[in-house]
Amino acid sequence: MILTTTDVIQGAVIDSYLGIVTAEVVYGSNFLRDFFASIRDVIGGRTGSYERLFEEGQKKALLELEQRAQQLGANAVIGIEIDTGTINVDQSGVLMLITATGTAVRMR
Repeated sequence: MILTTTDVIQGAVIDSYLGIVTAEVVYGSNFLRDFFASIRDVIGGRTGSYERLFEEGQKKALLELEQRAQQLGANAVIGIEIDTGTINVDQSGVLMLITATGTAVRMR
């Protein structure tokens, strides 16, 4: 399965467009991670624990995107976009949202 952010795959001919596929990954916040991130906010620097979380989430979203495309009979997903965001949940924290969207295609 080819996954790409481009809308054209050099040398490939798209036989059919099978539809838009999406995948979502949602993570809850973690008290310890939030605590250390708040310290980083004060002293500056990168927050490695959140970076790793988003990296893992992007990988999971792409894997789910691939699986959904396979269910449609696709052998590639083109035009992939990955977005991240947060959802506020009362005073208890936030949920981190990672979405991947692309077009499932059958190509030769």
